[in-house]
Amino acid sequence: MMFDPGRLETAQDVSSPDPVLKVKITDHRYHPLQQVLDECALGINKGEIVSLIGPSGCGKSTFLKIAAGLLEPSEGKVVSKTKDSAVLFQEHRLLPWKTLIDNMSFGFRGRTIPSDEKARRLRKAAQIMGFSDEDMVKYPSELSGGMRQRAALARALMIEPDLLFLDEPFSALDIGRRREMYRLLLGEVRQRNCTVLMVTHDVFEALSLSDRVIIMSPDPGAFLKEIKVSIPLEERTRHMVADLEAELLCDSEVAELFRMHDWDQVL
Repeated sequence: MMFDPGRLETAQDVSSPDPVLKVKITDHRYHPLQQVLDECALGINKGEIVSLIGPSGCGKSTFLKIAAGLLEPSEGKVVSKTKDSAVLFQEHRLLPWKTLIDNMSFGFRGRTIPSDEKARRLRKAAQIMGFSDEDMVKYPSELSGGMRQRAALARALMIEPDLLFLDEPFSALDIGRRREMYRLLLGEVRQRNCTVLMVTHDVFEALSLSDRVIIMSPDPGAFLKEIKVSIPLEERTRHMVADLEAELLCDSEVAELFRMHDWDQVL
């Protein structure tokens, strides 16, 4: 299927000759007889937001963990030219015995940062995330779900990473809180020209936030299509993205992958 070139376009590799993150996996297995990833290669440019989407079990999170250095590929290599990176997971992973301010400060662990600079970053993060002085001394059990996820985002951004990995961090949030997190994330990412690799099951989310969308197929995981979203991020509206989603899911390969035949029908 040919996409509207003014909105979506199929791309083979639009990364620069010198990407800040380059991942080339030729094989990955958790067991000798269980191949999880086949050949997957991806280069990401400075300041670019790239999303991985695909059906459950296609290896999206495995690819992200390899890219983030949390897993060693069975065969392949990862080259990162960034100084600092952070990972944000679906679960907030706050330490229950630490207060909010201590959890946010946990990102400083093992880093040589002057005390006054740490204090400055904490004040700035608290302001951006909307935390009061009273909130900062609360424990995770005393915070709402949205506040816990904002705290996790603050902890990830505290080190001012130039590369950010997101593994479905917003999937458990309601639509209002999710949009709030989008605004917070994009504001910080654009301000710092941060590079982002994101995993999501949500096609709408991927098309809303990304410069490129990589569609993965399963058994074993591989890249099926690479889509460039041509509409500038700041010009996208909900109606535009809904149209892009419908256009993408009408593609025969994508519809087959997500079992989305008769997309116009509710059931």
